[in-house]
Amino acid sequence: MVQPTRNRFAGFARAGAVVAVVAGTIALSGCAGDAKPAPTATHAASSTPSAAPSTPTPTPTPSDPPTPVALSCDQIVTADQMYAYNPNFGADPGYTPTAGSLEASVVTDKGVACGWLNQTSNDVIEIAVAKPPASDLDGLKNSAITTSQPVPTYGVPPQVEGYFALRGGKGEVQIFTGAYWVVANSPAFQEPGDAAPLMQNVLDNLPKQ
Repeated sequence: MVQPTRNRFAGFARAGAVVAVVAGTIALSGCAGDAKPAPTATHAASSTPSAAPSTPTPTPTPSDPPTPVALSCDQIVTADQMYAYNPNFGADPGYTPTAGSLEASVVTDKGVACGWLNQTSNDVIEIAVAKPPASDLDGLKNSAITTSQPVPTYGVPPQVEGYFALRGGKGEVQIFTGAYWVVANSPAFQEPGDAAPLMQNVLDNLPKQ
């Protein structure tokens, strides 16, 4: 009778030991689950440096600037020559070239632009003379060729190249001779021949090159 009792207590002891081991394992597992990971260090975002300001490129200076034309309006067409052409025309003291016109381009090229006013009809004859940069001459001639008709009676090519076009009721003349560019414009020029006498006067009055 004593032996069975001892065995029963021994079994209880072993069972208690197993329970203790399991409880300890559970306790250790709880501690591991409660542990929080160490915070990861974050790096502050670096600012991107701003680009350096660009340096503007200087505009190159033309290698062949225009040559100033030192002529007065009375030298381009004298009072006697204008009177012979039409006595109603006299010098127009208030004349200025229209912006964007060929005459205005002549002035930009350091040329001379002149106007004569008809005292009866108020028509104006504009005549302008320039010596543009040599590098521009071919472009001016090409433009005249494509927009106007050649007029051989203004002079003998290639020494003199003449062109005429009727635009908005006004005759437009362009003549190239040597380094000169001659421009004329007027309602009085309805045909190339209307401007021919004055154009011959202008060509005769230009200084010989």
